[in-house]
Amino acid sequence: MTSLYDFNAKTIDGRDVSMKDFEGKVLLIVNTASKCGFTPQYKGLEELHRKYGPDGFEVLGFPCNQFGAQEPGDASEIANFCKLTYDVDFPLFAKVDVNGDSAHPLFAWLKKAAPGLLGSEAIKWNFTKFLIDGKGQVQERFAPTTKPEALGGKIEKLLAKG
Repeated sequence: MTSLYDFNAKTIDGRDVSMKDFEGKVLLIVNTASKCGFTPQYKGLEELHRKYGPDGFEVLGFPCNQFGAQEPGDASEIANFCKLTYDVDFPLFAKVDVNGDSAHPLFAWLKKAAPGLLGSEAIKWNFTKFLIDGKGQVQERFAPTTKPEALGGKIEKLLAKG
């Protein structure tokens, strides 16, 4: 069975990272954008990261420009925006596509493992969230409208399972 740990991704500063580096952690993987109506969710994502980080939780942000061209910047602009505007400290990755033929393999797997409404695999918009357990398996998918602060209980349950 495929797990998160079978994938690699480039960080926002261009380093190739194995998802095995996050083995044993509960993760929230999010496709993000800097000029979206949901962009203020960066604040809630960072709060989750800081609150549960010491217990083995991380948010992983993947900027995406596929929805309304709401992530037009280059890596440096995105990183600076996130740090200066929301004091983001969680890992950010290089800009990716999440849908279509050029979708990053990680997102192709996430969508298949946790389809959306009516079984649709396509990601509908920025700030779709995937909750991953400590064994690298997708537990749940959340719509962009689901605020990060609504996920605390689900994160706590997965952290308690170890």
